[in-house]
Amino acid sequence: MCGIVGIISTQSVTKRILTSLKRLEYRGYDSAGISAIKNKKIERCRAEGKLSNLERELAKQPVSGLIGIGHTRWATHGVPSIENAHPHISGQVAVVHNGIIENYQQLKDELANNGVAMQTETDTEVVAHLANGYLETGMQPKDMMRALLSKIQGAFALLIMMAQHPDQLLAARKYSPLAIAHGDGEMFLGSDALALAHLSRKISYLEDGDWAIITKDEAEIFNFKNEIVERPTIISDASNKTPNKGKYSHYMEKEIHEQPEAIGYTFASYCSPTTGKITLPKFKFCPLELPKLTIVAAGTSFYAGMVAKYWFENLARIPTEVDIASEFRYRNPVLIKHGAALFISQSGESLDTLMAQRYAKENGQNIISLVNVPESTIARESDTVLKTLAGPEISVASTKAFTTQLITLLTTAVYWGELRGVLSDKEAREIIDNLTNLPSLLAKVLSDELNWKGVSSELALSRDVIYLGRGVNFPIALEGALKLKEISYIHAEGYAAGEMKHGPIALLERGVPVVMVAPHDEWFEKTSSNLKEALARGARVVLLSDDKGIEKLHEAATWIFRMPQVHPMLTPILYSLPVQLLAYHTAKEKGTEIDQPRNLAKSVTVE
Repeated sequence: MCGIVGIISTQSVTKRILTSLKRLEYRGYDSAGISAIKNKKIERCRAEGKLSNLERELAKQPVSGLIGIGHTRWATHGVPSIENAHPHISGQVAVVHNGIIENYQQLKDELANNGVAMQTETDTEVVAHLANGYLETGMQPKDMMRALLSKIQGAFALLIMMAQHPDQLLAARKYSPLAIAHGDGEMFLGSDALALAHLSRKISYLEDGDWAIITKDEAEIFNFKNEIVERPTIISDASNKTPNKGKYSHYMEKEIHEQPEAIGYTFASYCSPTTGKITLPKFKFCPLELPKLTIVAAGTSFYAGMVAKYWFENLARIPTEVDIASEFRYRNPVLIKHGAALFISQSGESLDTLMAQRYAKENGQNIISLVNVPESTIARESDTVLKTLAGPEISVASTKAFTTQLITLLTTAVYWGELRGVLSDKEAREIIDNLTNLPSLLAKVLSDELNWKGVSSELALSRDVIYLGRGVNFPIALEGALKLKEISYIHAEGYAAGEMKHGPIALLERGVPVVMVAPHDEWFEKTSSNLKEALARGARVVLLSDDKGIEKLHEAATWIFRMPQVHPMLTPILYSLPVQLLAYHTAKEKGTEIDQPRNLAKSVTVE
């Protein structure tokens, strides 16, 4: 989940590497570093913690050159420290790496037997030593790269810089993403197009097994068979604008408030609000004949998949299964012939999801992806791509990416439901009309944001918080608990409300907050009973409901948040906002690092 950058140019590269790393910091912020070559010598500056620390170190210890590499780290092997920070140097070689070298212990032992002592706890260091060792035997860079790639195993994106060859960068990709941006007399490399968009929007993507020799004028690309190949150059959609928080305290706050617009844009890209006609990309299969849909995702995207299961089964009567990406391949799932598999990923680069997608493809499934980055690996390897129009999401905790996923999934379910004859024109139009009006309802919820501060100050003092929901809103309880955990570091658990009495009720004691996601829907009466069970054990209830629900339960709740009335199928989207706001303001009360919470990263490109 690290971010890597490389530049070879006719002008100094350090400032531009640093700018690119800032656009990649969502990938990891345990440490950062930059190396450049000057007069055939490698200069290096590293710092523990965030990029701001590296900036301060660079002011004291400048690094300059016409070729350089940079890294922002999410730690896998070795604790966050300056010693373990990239770039790693061995002799004439400097290396930055995203991924995991799976056979590093074996390689480390071999190097030790040859008298090479390790200076760090990282798996990456063995790459630097191996590369330098091959060059010292007289190998040219091209031969060195072939030997290196035949030796190392795992998932990686590598950039290698050589003091004796300051006119070229070496790059390699296996599973972890790597992009090349083409400039005028200069070339750029990075973990994704967003990192490079301020430098050039002419992007080529390395494919799995590819490696490349980069000069200031060109990229010579080889596949895993060491054959020269051409990779298409596209004009990237990634924004070249530097992200900023504007008037908001945090990116997360800004992105929460961007949801009405993002949801409106996303819905409008699939449905005409005047005609109500839904237009989706072409599928390789006929939805009328679809025997089963398998949804695979990780983290917050997995909860979007759980909501979608209710929609696809209720609105389109398609048997739907939802899997955690990291578990999917390993349980030997039954995949029905002519079935479809839908992979949800905000970044489109989550390695667990990508590997699950390849497994499904190998097993004959029609592949659909739902991504916020249409140029991503998951998108490029799909038969059909459903795009969200959330725009860049900088905060690690996902907000607008999640709700735009839900919009796209519900729109697809309505379209398939109509096509399959499950939904009448009238029923479909009712949902579409509600979706059209949804941005204004979301804006209304946001306008009451100040009301959240009272309950948040109380939650900030809590050790445990329970979230409960039923039916289509059960996944929103899970998502609410996840958000609170991610950014406030408070232990929180989400449960299907009916399951509380099957174990979780043992956690309830006087004063424990219980957040009830309880619109007045077909599950409301049963949810009410679960609320009263919590009250009987001394819990303090945060009630999220509409007018009808509040009328029945207002006396039972400690805190009440009134939600607009909306079609029952849309409640998961609407009720996502209050659980996001609750988490955000609680974390703000605690003073935690909201946009970059400890131990987390935005894009997970390791297994």
